[in-house]
Amino acid sequence: MWVADFYVHNRKNYRIFATLNIFMSENNIINEQNAEQQAAPAETATQNAPVAVATAHDDFDWSVDKRNVSSYSREEKAKYDQTYDSTFKVIEENGLLSGTIVGITKTDVVINIGFKSDGLISLNEFRDLQGIKIGDEVEVLVVEKEDRDGNLHLSRKQARMQRAWEKIVEVYKTGEVVTGTVTSKTKGGLIVDVYGMETFLPGSQIDVKPVTDYDQFVGKTMEFKVVKVNEAIKNAVVSHKALIESDIEQQRVDIISKLEKGRVLEGTIKNITDFGAFIDLGGLDGLLYITDISWGRISHPSEVLQMDQKINVVVLDFDDEKKRISLGYKQLTPHPWDTLPATITEGAKVKGKVVNIEDYGAFLEILPGVEGLVHVSEISWASTPINAKEFFKLGEEYEAVVVTLSKDERKMSLSIKQLTEDPWSTIETKFPLDSRHKGIVKNITPYGVFVELETGIGGMIHISDLSWIKRFNHPSEYTKVGSEIDVVILGIDKDNRKLSLGHKQIEEDPWNTFETIFPIGSTHEGTIVKKDEKGATVQLQYGLEAYAPARHLRTEDEKPVAVEDVKTFMIIEFDRNEKRILVSHTKVWEQTKVEEKEAIVKEKRADADKTRKAVKTIQSKVEKATLGDLGALAELREKLKQSEGGEEKKAE
Repeated sequence: MWVADFYVHNRKNYRIFATLNIFMSENNIINEQNAEQQAAPAETATQNAPVAVATAHDDFDWSVDKRNVSSYSREEKAKYDQTYDSTFKVIEENGLLSGTIVGITKTDVVINIGFKSDGLISLNEFRDLQGIKIGDEVEVLVVEKEDRDGNLHLSRKQARMQRAWEKIVEVYKTGEVVTGTVTSKTKGGLIVDVYGMETFLPGSQIDVKPVTDYDQFVGKTMEFKVVKVNEAIKNAVVSHKALIESDIEQQRVDIISKLEKGRVLEGTIKNITDFGAFIDLGGLDGLLYITDISWGRISHPSEVLQMDQKINVVVLDFDDEKKRISLGYKQLTPHPWDTLPATITEGAKVKGKVVNIEDYGAFLEILPGVEGLVHVSEISWASTPINAKEFFKLGEEYEAVVVTLSKDERKMSLSIKQLTEDPWSTIETKFPLDSRHKGIVKNITPYGVFVELETGIGGMIHISDLSWIKRFNHPSEYTKVGSEIDVVILGIDKDNRKLSLGHKQIEEDPWNTFETIFPIGSTHEGTIVKKDEKGATVQLQYGLEAYAPARHLRTEDEKPVAVEDVKTFMIIEFDRNEKRILVSHTKVWEQTKVEEKEAIVKEKRADADKTRKAVKTIQSKVEKATLGDLGALAELREKLKQSEGGEEKKAE
């Protein structure tokens, strides 16, 4: 190996010595030319030459070659120059050249490309080649003709990459299939070695099926198609999926050309979704919609089908342009309505599972694919409306009676209430008029309360029949749904299946007694519980409520009344039939003032009568009037007149 090392380090010097030898040959030729010029007449040289100045070594003869090297003629020199030039190659940086291995060391490989010096390439760039030896030819790329150390910089790796890139661009343009090896996994895909160059295989381009485990492909050699190149950064994207799709497309064309409606095919379930399943027919996918999987109702295809399961399907429809195929699975078996058992007839009792619930009722599946409707009116004998979504639950089984059956239309109506006797047929016996019962509040409306006495039997209490005393804006102020309440049967409407109920009738009408307690003109203390622009509601004793119009709420001090104020009120109207009482606070203090004025008038009248009697007494005693007596008499008369005048004004 030391010979090779010596050769590597001295090959450049050898070429320098050869260059110097040629240079010396040229120098001999120049010396010969100088000698001929010196043979010219000395006179001419003497006339033209300036006066010579004596210097050192003037006696040195430059035309004599002290090394005794032979000189060449012009023809020989031209021949040798041509031979020398042919030993050199014109090379360009970043160019690809073929070189010969002329030496191998522990770390490098010596490459001769015909340049003035050899190049070194790291032995690591030959790892893919086993058993390289001197004399082998390899392709290299000239990185630099002369680096900082004056060496020729070559690279086999970059040569392979450039050559690989040229091939990749070429196959991209031609669409050819290439073979590559998956070397490693990266974010979002795999790295593939194609022609010695790394390319990117996205995860979505590995297979037509979604791939989650990328590790299973590392180390595999596969075929790919170059789908994208970026010449600016020399980056390429390959796809294995494109090849699969190309094959599938060809198979799809072949299958579609042979398709016809009603044809039965074998397929494999490749994907299951909420709306159906995709069936692989051997390169072509068909859709098996959820409604075509089973004659019965299913909530998800996985209830019947499994992944990778092989099944027979029938072609229902296909579209050549859109390349869509609709498949059927249930169509391979007869319709359940066509094989309905003879035991299922009108009037028969059946059991079914709830498969669908709507506002108008529920569908019970009697057999797979055979359903019947239980209308809301057939749930209960009660006349009150029933919410089917509250009564039924999906998946639960119920017993019912077949009411109507039509095999041609494939329809069946069912009834749950007809499993029991109609309670309205004996309503008068069990719930006679004026009888008292307990019921459960089922519903509350603005005009009344619906009460259920037993299953299928119920009625309504009008809002006016809730209380003798209180008036409610809404029945919810008195009771709530689910509460128990006492009722009295007020009326029976058997045809319309309705009962009129009352609650206040449980007790006697207290208004007969109230009429004696609250006569018109009587005054009572009351509390204002509500107030608006028109008036106020006043709470009297015994829980009785009265109403005071706004004009009857005026106070003596003109201050406005407020809720929870306690005042004295006068009964100004009592209507027993309408259960209405009107009261007034204003009349209370107005009447007090009138009574005070009447008392003053009575007192003055009493004083006048007393004076009149005194005058008559004096007149009867005096027989003859004197001047003094006449004056006293006149004074009494004047006093009497004044008293009478005041009474007249008061009366006015």
